[in-house]
Amino acid sequence: MRDLGCPDRRVAAAELLVNGGEVAAEAIVRELADELSPVQWLDAVPVLQRIGDTAFDCLVQGLLDASTTEAKDRVGLAFARLGAGFLDQYVTAMFHTSAFVRCQAVVGIRLCDGAGLSTLTALLPLLGDPDPEVAQQAQDTLVIRGKEIEANLVPLLQQIRRAGPGRQRARALTVLAALGGETVLPAQDVAAFERLIRVKLRDDRPTASGACWSHWIAVPSGDQAGIISILGLTDPRPVTFALGNDIVDSDGHDAEPGSHGRFTRVFVTPELDGWTFVLGAWCDPCNAERSEDVLKLCTLLSSRYGRAETYYYGARGDGSAWLVTEHGKVLRRYSETGEGEDHLLTLGDPLPFEQTRREELGLQPVWDAALESEEDADAWQWAAFELAPQIAQHLGTSPLRINSETASRGVGVIALTPYGVAHGVPTGSYRV
Repeated sequence: MRDLGCPDRRVAAAELLVNGGEVAAEAIVRELADELSPVQWLDAVPVLQRIGDTAFDCLVQGLLDASTTEAKDRVGLAFARLGAGFLDQYVTAMFHTSAFVRCQAVVGIRLCDGAGLSTLTALLPLLGDPDPEVAQQAQDTLVIRGKEIEANLVPLLQQIRRAGPGRQRARALTVLAALGGETVLPAQDVAAFERLIRVKLRDDRPTASGACWSHWIAVPSGDQAGIISILGLTDPRPVTFALGNDIVDSDGHDAEPGSHGRFTRVFVTPELDGWTFVLGAWCDPCNAERSEDVLKLCTLLSSRYGRAETYYYGARGDGSAWLVTEHGKVLRRYSETGEGEDHLLTLGDPLPFEQTRREELGLQPVWDAALESEEDADAWQWAAFELAPQIAQHLGTSPLRINSETASRGVGVIALTPYGVAHGVPTGSYRV
């Protein structure tokens, strides 16, 4: 048995164990439940797959018998990765009396390619499962696998919204929003959602953006309508701070790679301490596709409002970029993200804040990157990675620093960019 965990003896051990049938399957599951065993799910699953239905039943019993969190995890990893050949067994296990078995069966279905309409339809009752983890896993699985058969699944979810069962309705709404967005939501749900926003807006207070990657334009004005017009944004719709931040964060994270999804919407804040912020990846001053358009738009904004700034900040060590314009002219554009083309974006002289920070590091306040030593360049790069929020705060304020005490006037809106008009917006469910 332990030879399964030894690379040079694994193949021979697997052949012997497959021939051992139920007895071997029980022994493998015991090994998986043993936290000290070298046998891992990657070693065990191919053998259990070949043993077949008996192995599935042994794993179910192993899930029930596991007495520690690690044992549950080890057995659960193998159980959920048996593959599409066990879809029927997973569907049966979804209705086991044990919530843990139900939960793992749903995870198994989510990890299977080829889960069709009948399988996903069987998942729908679990949206109302009394165990919240089971219900959450069912919701997540329907969102992930439902995209493959959206046209067939959406009417079933709409029927749940109309007629119940009641316990399934809330999560059915979330799945509908994730699969098809507002266009597939029943009219009464859209109306209820808009009423909820109006109610929430009465007591809504500024909330800082907490995105991993933040992009924003800052304008020292409360002329939200004028800013929206200059930027060419359309269809502004009132949102709470939580909803606005969540939408642009989700667009940045969840849009398909290479698609325009991350550029389709922006959150335009109300006036905050005399400033208006436009948040979203569309504002990125260092993106190859967006940088020149962002520069033009910011110079237009600064021609009207005296100043406009744009920033990118990666909160997990992904760098910074800043663009500062004044009276229609670029004062400074600089990017430090670790990308090879960063230097091509540099415009203007270093800002006083940059010069001061370099002097603190023992570096020349004004520098030529081509002439800097590698050691000095590295020191500056690591410091500059964190500078965008600091520069923004030094020059005015930052959406990363606002809070419930920040003076606010007006209502924030989500607006469509030209990308959103041309390509539509990503689907998703968001926090209000």
